[in-house]
Amino acid sequence: MKNLQELLYKVPLETVVGSTQVEVENIHFDSRQVGDGDVFIALKGTASDGHDFIEKAIDQGALAIVLENLPKETHENITYIKVESSHKALARMAANYFENPSRELKLVGVTGTNGKTTTTSLLYSLFKDCGFKTGLISTVHVLVDEKTIPTKHTTPDPITINSYLREMVDAGVDYCFMEVSSHGIAQERVGALHFAGGVFTNLSHDHLDYHKTFAEYRDVKKRFFDELPASSFALTNVDDKNGNYMLQNTKAKKLGYALKTITDYQAKIIENQFGGLLLKINEQEVWTKMIGRFNAYNMLAIYGAAIELGLEKEEVLVAISKLKGVSGRFQYFTTAKEKITTIVDYAHTPDALENVLETINAIRTKNETLITVVGCGGDRDKTKRPKMAQIAASLSDKVILTSDNPRTEDPQEILDDMEKGVEPQDFKKVLNVLNRKQAIKTAAQMARENDIILIAGKGHETYQEINGVRHDFDDRNIAMELLNLLDK
Repeated sequence: MKNLQELLYKVPLETVVGSTQVEVENIHFDSRQVGDGDVFIALKGTASDGHDFIEKAIDQGALAIVLENLPKETHENITYIKVESSHKALARMAANYFENPSRELKLVGVTGTNGKTTTTSLLYSLFKDCGFKTGLISTVHVLVDEKTIPTKHTTPDPITINSYLREMVDAGVDYCFMEVSSHGIAQERVGALHFAGGVFTNLSHDHLDYHKTFAEYRDVKKRFFDELPASSFALTNVDDKNGNYMLQNTKAKKLGYALKTITDYQAKIIENQFGGLLLKINEQEVWTKMIGRFNAYNMLAIYGAAIELGLEKEEVLVAISKLKGVSGRFQYFTTAKEKITTIVDYAHTPDALENVLETINAIRTKNETLITVVGCGGDRDKTKRPKMAQIAASLSDKVILTSDNPRTEDPQEILDDMEKGVEPQDFKKVLNVLNRKQAIKTAAQMARENDIILIAGKGHETYQEINGVRHDFDDRNIAMELLNLLDK
């Protein structure tokens, strides 16, 4: 049981009808989960408005309602708390309910268009290798030291985040690394968390279905750094044109990392091959199993964050040399007989796809054929579709456009949108194969000795979402199965 008045600590209140001196069981923003003695927080969302479910929550036993609009008629024994923003109230109340666990460990948030999952996951691995109990909240999964919890969202809701953090604190976790998405910032999911540091990776075309303009998307990311406390650090990629912009109003310690710019943490790529990268970081050489220029940036972010969190330079460099790739991020395997290399990558934005293809082209001999299988998700930003196809066609020898996660859209219409970006000189190298498994099979059949296949867009995902249903689908398993058959 929790005292309602204590749960409302630091929540700006506009109007209170009823008593806050009551004991409550749980807090919920989903009316279906409300039970006797609970608080229901009515959130205004893009698809529905929690205010429409207040009566349902009361019928199910809610004794207090947090809302932005008071109803004309109120129930005598129900407490109504009017606030300016229910999302902000939820974030603060969730933190209070779980006794502010983010203050009991060192929480680092990583935000940006690309690289969040790799950076957080490798920071988790590095700190684990250095002997610390460590937590991770990422797109792939949540890790509480050794315990794995499946997840569906890059940045979960505030109740879920704080419950994870409380579990981590109770398990003795010292550090937690967390992906911070633009949706998570905009919807105040991280609003009441105490961060020891923040990392900015890069910014490119994504989520414009939600944010509408690139400036809005950029400014939401910046808000994360604006709200960091003075005791934390803000580490940004200053080679990205938005890197210094993120630091403009932050109270945190300002730091940069770069391959091209003189700043706090710098690196030079000495060798770049399928076996890994040889980097010189702040004048010290380190070999890493990561591949490509984009991973050189990820390594720098990891190095800088680890140093700022108090680890020794030599300790960090040794740990970096042991790090292995993240599932579905430039994950590759080669057939024994034909030496066909298949790369599976999550690249689902124009910038990410370009980075992966440029990395492959920088390493390959050009005597082999590069075949790219790529699609775009449904119910998402449509403006990136022609760009994705244009990049794939211009940087590959052959391209197979296919279905990704069509969700509620017609997959063929998504492919039609993509095809509009293909330049006339590239028409002959592009195929449309609507069924994703058939597309991968076609690529495998087309490939000859030493060729390279890139399967982009889904990476670590083990499903394909069609009309609200998730079907089992794993690019890695399907590609391995098909290429093994070819080996026989």
